[in-house]
Amino acid sequence: MTRALIVAASLTLALAARAADWVPNRPVTLIVPYSPGGGVDAQARAVAEQLQRMWGQTVIVENAPGADGVIGTRKVMNAKPDGLTLLVQLPSLTIIRHLPTYKGPDPVSQLTPVSAFSSLPAVVVATSSVAGKNLGEVVRSCKALADPCSLGTTEIMARLLGRALSDEAAMPNLVVVNYKGGGQLVADLIGNNVKLGIMGLTPVLPHHKSGALKVVMTLGDKRSAALPDVPTAVESGFASFNIGTWYGLFAPKGTPPEVVQGIAAAVGRAVRSEGARKAFASVAAEPLGNTPSEFAAMVRVESERYTALVKKFPLE
Repeated sequence: MTRALIVAASLTLALAARAADWVPNRPVTLIVPYSPGGGVDAQARAVAEQLQRMWGQTVIVENAPGADGVIGTRKVMNAKPDGLTLLVQLPSLTIIRHLPTYKGPDPVSQLTPVSAFSSLPAVVVATSSVAGKNLGEVVRSCKALADPCSLGTTEIMARLLGRALSDEAAMPNLVVVNYKGGGQLVADLIGNNVKLGIMGLTPVLPHHKSGALKVVMTLGDKRSAALPDVPTAVESGFASFNIGTWYGLFAPKGTPPEVVQGIAAAVGRAVRSEGARKAFASVAAEPLGNTPSEFAAMVRVESERYTALVKKFPLE
């Protein structure tokens, strides 16, 4: 082995050792830039509980909703890079820079991916008043109605996909309505105030099981274990909806590598715990707990997908 390789190997081992030893010496705050009570919040709290037990430090979940996730995201972008303030985000993070009202650097460039702790498909849901078992049938039913169908969304990713659905399904009159949270959207779907919705699976699942609402498509190319009979976007022929949904932790840019690696290692152990697995299963999520480099690769993939979508369907 050459001297350069020996030095490199030694540095890698030293970094791994420091990462394994790192634990916070003060309380840690996880910023959730969405309203409390939804799937993001529930999963963040499950991870926080396990990290608190492992670290012996208080781990606080702070909801900072507003401005399509920008408010909470900015708090972490501007935080001290010491591992004590972390962001919980979805692929929607990669769209923020495309918002017409957004000013400032791309949030992705100001954050360091730490670990994706879970995955949970977003879904297209319909009211029971619209006929059809899959999205194609529901679209045909919507077109036959006297009034244009409306579609509710809860964040920018879904709003963008609503534009894509309007185009791909040839529904130029589809009305896209943005809601502040999943609870309000579900209530309006059940009340038949909107016909369709694009949102996370968690708040929809119990109403799908009861028959009050129906999930007609899951996003991506893999069927959900919680909805084995519901077709995916790929199976349904809606190419723009072949998108994964991860939930992950980000640290401010400049956070030391050993701190990032240490948090990622702790997240990996946390999501394998019995408590976290039960919490994830209750919201139909699947645990991940990957490395910073693996998570960074996932972020790049979604960023490229959403950039292409935004070019095709500019946000307004």
